Amino acid sequence: MEETQNNCKSPSAWGSMQDLTSWSCNDHENGEESPRTIREDLVNDLKAAGTIVTKKTIGNTLRREGLKSCSARKVPLLKKAHIQGRLKFAKEHLYDSEENWVKVLWSDETKIELFGINSTCRVWGRRNAAYDPKNTIPTVKHGGGNIMLWGCFSAKGTAQLHRIKGTMDGAMYHQILSENLLLSARAYKMGRGWVFQYDNDPKHTAKATKEWLKKKHIKVLEWPS
Repeated sequence: MEETQNNCKSPSAWGSMQDLTSWSCNDHENGEESPRTIREDLVNDLKAAGTIVTKKTIGNTLRREGLKSCSARKVPLLKKAHIQGRLKFAKEHLYDSEENWVKVLWSDETKIELFGINSTCRVWGRRNAAYDPKNTIPTVKHGGGNIMLWGCFSAKGTAQLHRIKGTMDGAMYHQILSENLLLSARAYKMGRGWVFQYDNDPKHTAKATKEWLKKKHIKVLEWPS
């Protein structure tokens, strides 16, 4: 079980059990916080410092201080350049009006699997009934088949949806935009000055695509990643 904590300090500074929440770090020398420290490590650290406690006592103390054990959330791996780029984007658009965002036509690709193995579903069930058919979701290898889709939307609603057949490259992306982008903009009466958003995937930023967007006088929202 993984635990969380507040600040870190040497065990020699402990005066009571309340200090358990102040020192649960793996790196004792530089005092870096480490929420991944497990209770067993804390038991061993305390024992080495001359204090004997159980894992249950440590868990109770942490919960009493408002901390709880939970699964670590998965997030995209961001390099320093990514973080700086996103911060710059946020600052530049911090005070943009709602009217400005209404003019944006957003786009992306997604994969949809027949059995949805990438999704999570919670059920209510009795003890020892986890494998009751009504409490399970059938799965097959590789999701039982999938399709790739390109789509776009704006504040006015969803627009064109295009099925991607095969592996998409720069040429295919260019064709998708030429067949769907302007049609979507007209359908939702985006008006003059609308802005197109796409991420910086190499297929999206190919020379042919950039030239087509420029030729059609389509303004592109500068994206940080």
